[in-house]
Amino acid sequence: MFDLRARRKRTSASPEAELTCEEVAPSLSELAGGGPVQDLTVKRHVEGCSRCQAELAEHRALLRLLRSVRSELVEPAPTLLGDILGALEESAEKHAIRALLDGKRLAYIGGIAVATAAGVGGAIVLSRRKRMRLAA
Repeated sequence: MFDLRARRKRTSASPEAELTCEEVAPSLSELAGGGPVQDLTVKRHVEGCSRCQAELAEHRALLRLLRSVRSELVEPAPTLLGDILGALEESAEKHAIRALLDGKRLAYIGGIAVATAAGVGGAIVLSRRKRMRLAA
């Protein structure tokens, strides 16, 4: 999305006189912040390029916005702390209930396993007794 001016080649007569917008772009934030520009050709390019002037204006507007946000003090809502603590407590309760149910689930499974083993053992004992009675 760069215009044709960004793609032009430097002329052989004055290689430093013409910079492309891509070459100037990294220096725009420094220029917007009021910092010293090391290369005067960058400043000359911006003075003659409407695209780079628009980008420089956007950088300056962004810096103004960031400075205004930095100086603003945002007061939290009076109920914010209570809401956070309530949400934490609710989450902890859900976790505790889940952990309790998981523990009970394990106990139920263990109980069912023991009852099944006892039932199978009882069935084996009863079938052996029945065989012994029939054999005798």
